[in-house]
Amino acid sequence: MATFVIGGFWHGAGWTFLFWGFLHGMALVIHRLWSNLGFKMWTWLAWLITFNFVNVAWIFFRAREWEDAIKVLSSMFSLNNVVLPNFLESKLQFLKSFEIIFGGFVENIGGDYFTPLWFVLAFVLVLAFKNSMYYLNIKLNKKYLILSIFLFSYAFITSLVSSSNVFLYFNF
Repeated sequence: MATFVIGGFWHGAGWTFLFWGFLHGMALVIHRLWSNLGFKMWTWLAWLITFNFVNVAWIFFRAREWEDAIKVLSSMFSLNNVVLPNFLESKLQFLKSFEIIFGGFVENIGGDYFTPLWFVLAFVLVLAFKNSMYYLNIKLNKKYLILSIFLFSYAFITSLVSSSNVFLYFNF
């Protein structure tokens, strides 16, 4: 747990960074407890929980101030920012009393009408196919070790002799 909190502090001195580290530490503690107690969960549910947890936790990493993080979370979990497509307005008039707006389907995400299609296509590609490591099926052997050492050494030496060396967190 301390490692994650220190990791949060390493990324920045604000409370949001510390809380980001704390959240990830708590997630690991919960995961270990869950596993050690022998509880089981459907794979798809574990994937969904992990995905949503990571999305929420990284808000604290990105936020400049604590209030900014709370504002983003409030927007995510309230109904007053829901925009439904215009064609549903005649069928769902009662939703206006809950401050739900009817308008362009993609106007708030900076896309066009193909944007939802791209999201669905990306989702299908991610879930329907095996990842690249499955297809490579690389066995850890001496040949792979030598290649890895060579590539690491090349990258390291190249970074030493390059004339431009900008600090990673410059103006972060």
